[in-house]
Amino acid sequence: MWFGMTVILGVSVYYSVKYLQNPLAKYDILAVECANVGILFGILGMISGMVWAQFTWGSFWSGDPKQNAAAVGLLIYFAYSILRGLFQDDSQRNRISAIYNIFAYATFIPLIFVLPRLTDSLHPGNGGNPGFNAYDLDAKLMTIFYPAVIAWFLLGVWIVNVRSRMRMAQQKLEDLDIYL
Repeated sequence: MWFGMTVILGVSVYYSVKYLQNPLAKYDILAVECANVGILFGILGMISGMVWAQFTWGSFWSGDPKQNAAAVGLLIYFAYSILRGLFQDDSQRNRISAIYNIFAYATFIPLIFVLPRLTDSLHPGNGGNPGFNAYDLDAKLMTIFYPAVIAWFLLGVWIVNVRSRMRMAQQKLEDLDIYL
């Protein structure tokens, strides 16, 4: 889920850059919907990770650097959603949120992938724990892990597709209402 979230948030940044290059509403809608799905996957990942942590480490929240960094990363994207609601002017909102999205992702990636590896952690690959690499995955786990990553990403793409098409249709109806 986290891998799918990271890729979908990257796609959101791609559409934010496209919006800044060519300010079409469809690019903004796609960027926002990708970010929304990324936030949803992050929330689901946080909840499922907390359940896993309860069984593995004995508490829902242990203050592990990866847990804390993931929570801060989600807060950064919650701020993105809040920021979009602060502006009345559509073009100003879209432009500022696109710029924020780029910087949020540039902060998010080191926050959840780099900084936690520099400290001791309960997660694999940190602080002497065995890493999560090609040598740690046996063939049985790989047959589950990689299709699951692809499935989460494709589920996210499908949700983004449905929601963005719905928002674009809604916007066309609103535009028609203005002209009538």
